[in-house]
Amino acid sequence: MEQLTAEFGGSGRVGTGVGPVLEKFDGVSRIVVLRGGGLGDLIFAIPAMAALKAAYPGATVTLLGTPVHKALIEATKGPVDEVRVLPFSEGVRPGDEDPDELDRFFAEMREQRFDLAVQLHGGGRYSNPFLLRLGASHTVGTRTADAASLERTVPYLYYQHEPLRALEVAGFAGAFPVDLEARLAPAEDSAALPPGLGDTNAQPLVVLHPGATDPRRRWPTDRFAELALACATDGCQVVVVGDRSEKQLAERIVNLAGPGSIRSLAGDLDLAGLVALLSRSAVVAGNDSGPRHLAQALGLPTVGIFWAGNIISAGALGRSLHRVHASWVATCPTCGIDITQVGWTAPRCSHDDSLVAEVGVREVHEDVRSLIATARFPEGIQLRAGRQADWKK
Repeated sequence: MEQLTAEFGGSGRVGTGVGPVLEKFDGVSRIVVLRGGGLGDLIFAIPAMAALKAAYPGATVTLLGTPVHKALIEATKGPVDEVRVLPFSEGVRPGDEDPDELDRFFAEMREQRFDLAVQLHGGGRYSNPFLLRLGASHTVGTRTADAASLERTVPYLYYQHEPLRALEVAGFAGAFPVDLEARLAPAEDSAALPPGLGDTNAQPLVVLHPGATDPRRRWPTDRFAELALACATDGCQVVVVGDRSEKQLAERIVNLAGPGSIRSLAGDLDLAGLVALLSRSAVVAGNDSGPRHLAQALGLPTVGIFWAGNIISAGALGRSLHRVHASWVATCPTCGIDITQVGWTAPRCSHDDSLVAEVGVREVHEDVRSLIATARFPEGIQLRAGRQADWKK
């Protein structure tokens, strides 16, 4: 036990959650959490922040995040009390650093007198020094061998489920899990849906997201077009979503699928609009990407298309509401380099070939149909029975 308590920063093991749950810190009323990145990165951190909120009743939780994080927190109900947008800083928020702006930011943060700072942003090479500059009384987070140490640190290994990793960190701060995965609800002043997508529509709404930050995680466009057409043939209304950078991708899918009950809203929705759309959908199908993770957090059935390695870090845990299709490709289709050696120090070839192209349309469509068939809809909304689409893949 002496060796254990030394490693854990002076506290003994008092229980188990995802990992050890250590003794809580005394006098915690202000908590700050560091989590940069995209939409999915924030959603992975939600269960840990919910655990912290439950472990320290009455404490405020401040998230240091990105503009998209701020927009999502404003559009939903969750455990975060406020969001402060991070300044540009290497390894924390990519962009042109302004030393004066960084100094002003840290001076303002130190004035907040945070009792507990929690690092949920990677292995800590950049994020741990950043966290330490906040001047919090206690610090907890993940750490690789080359990262600065915090008061309590969890070893960072790449292949770990991201929400569970964050919950393990929360456990080192004395917080037992409340949920293993993110749970969010639309804000009370939820955005209105675009015309033609109201609650009275008698067609199940299927939302598709064909994008992903890493192009290798994208299912080919023609596969999404086949899926869209098959769902429309079933009598569903199909909407393709994405940000402005994915607008052409979404329009290509609509054009390939042909006219009918398929439309693109890519680039047309803010986060509040996306939340409103997803929360009224029957099923959301997409790659390993922020909108699919958001749909899952909102409690919507999803069908995900994943490279196998990403299932370990980001796949849904359950299968009653969430179906996962995995590609087991282990080498780049063009040059043959081993793609399982991932992380910041691993080599990355220049090829962007899809690693999930082998996933079949038929299997994805069957899961969409299955989830729609078992969902509860207002009276009059039903899936059209009858013929299947003619499959090419």
